[in-house]
Amino acid sequence: MTAPSRHVHIVDDDGAVRRSTAVLLRLNGFTTDQWASGLAFVEALDGMQPGCILLDLRMPEMDGMAVLDRLARAGVGMPAVMMTGHGDMAAAIRAMKAGAVDFLEKPAEKAVLLAALSDALDKLAGARDRSAAAQRARSAVAMLTAREREVLTGLADGLSNKSIAQRLGISPRTVEIHRANVMARLEVQSLSHALRIAFVAGLGGMEPTD
Repeated sequence: MTAPSRHVHIVDDDGAVRRSTAVLLRLNGFTTDQWASGLAFVEALDGMQPGCILLDLRMPEMDGMAVLDRLARAGVGMPAVMMTGHGDMAAAIRAMKAGAVDFLEKPAEKAVLLAALSDALDKLAGARDRSAAAQRARSAVAMLTAREREVLTGLADGLSNKSIAQRLGISPRTVEIHRANVMARLEVQSLSHALRIAFVAGLGGMEPTD
């Protein structure tokens, strides 16, 4: 059996996307299985090759969110990277709260995709201790100013800059400045990494409204 540390399950109803992604991953040292629907994937869970999941958000019959829910109820610990269309930020937030370890906008750049999958597989291998990660996240958030924490909480709630500005009674431009400061203080390059820290630290919890 192939070592689980390099195996990816590609779950996408677009055949061309599945095939091209599988070729890319194989050329970069991964092994893959391809699934044409979320339903086909969850029906084959018993005895499935361990690995991580590259999961499309929008699919017929069973979408990516329903797949995450089924995995959680079945106690399946395979980490998932969610693929979303442009502008699906609110859905991406919900996906991360539901257990996805990362989200990427289609079409994802090669380096970004490979890094996200490698990170997910590190989690599968137990490379990170959850308790220690939570403590690191809380310590990082504690370094933010009160206003920066409020902005980060708004982002974790799935709000846009404009909605955060309305919530806090400040201008959208001021929100942008605080958001940039949050990214710098947390030493992250992407919003998904900032949100991961926020969720691990216990921020967020409201349903996205826009």
